[in-house]
Amino acid sequence: MPAMTNREPPYLPFMKMHGLGNDFVVVDERRIAPRVDRTVTIAMADRHLGVGFDQLATISTTPEADISLTFWNSDGSVSAACGNATRCIARYVMDETGQETLRIKTDRGLLWAKDAGQGMTSVNMGQPELTWDAIPLSTEMDTLELPIEGRPTATGMGNPHCTFFVDDAEAIDLETRGAAMEHHPFFPERTNVQFASLIGPDQLRMRVWERGVGVTLASGSSSCATAVAAARLGLTGRDVTVRLDGGDLQISWRDDGVWMTGPTTHVFDGKWYL
Repeated sequence: MPAMTNREPPYLPFMKMHGLGNDFVVVDERRIAPRVDRTVTIAMADRHLGVGFDQLATISTTPEADISLTFWNSDGSVSAACGNATRCIARYVMDETGQETLRIKTDRGLLWAKDAGQGMTSVNMGQPELTWDAIPLSTEMDTLELPIEGRPTATGMGNPHCTFFVDDAEAIDLETRGAAMEHHPFFPERTNVQFASLIGPDQLRMRVWERGVGVTLASGSSSCATAVAAARLGLTGRDVTVRLDGGDLQISWRDDGVWMTGPTTHVFDGKWYL
């Protein structure tokens, strides 16, 4: 009979976090060899057989900033930006290091995060992309009102966004309309889809379908894109509250970029056995 051992099989340590219900698995690759790939991402994303998340993010080192982030959608595709995950990780690293500001490298570019006080964290998501080729769209057109029923607005925040302003965001069949718009031929890289209603002065109610994910309780980059679209259309000013299924985000479109402020939660730590 072979001798029994207490040797633990190889595993991937991870953290589960969320920003207003927009949930993430975070892997800190500063301390381990990189192990995250498309296969691992898809397996961990399964909410019945895995951990479950909207996005997975990895933290790594870089000489260009305090940390570098890479984002994976639950379908295994890569995203250049994820605002709520960036806020969650910024809070984690600021708590770890004692820093009140943080410089973060992403495929979106270099982003700044800061402690906003009272448990809130702010991230500057950079300036929005407003031209058809930067978003990108498949052909030249007016990004303020696309030639689609409902006249949505297209915005780039490191990933493409398509925002519909409607009378009642609650009444929209989000799963049907979001899934259809994600793959619209105007968006060669697919798109995030938002439906928003003006519910008060500088207050928007917004629901979101995320590219490569589906319906989510919140989305940081979608909130930024919706606030930018509302300001461009003259529906709001540049400082707005976006009310999501998971809670509220404060969005401020300033000269230095679009700032997003809200709460974060570190839910638990775990091990993914390889």
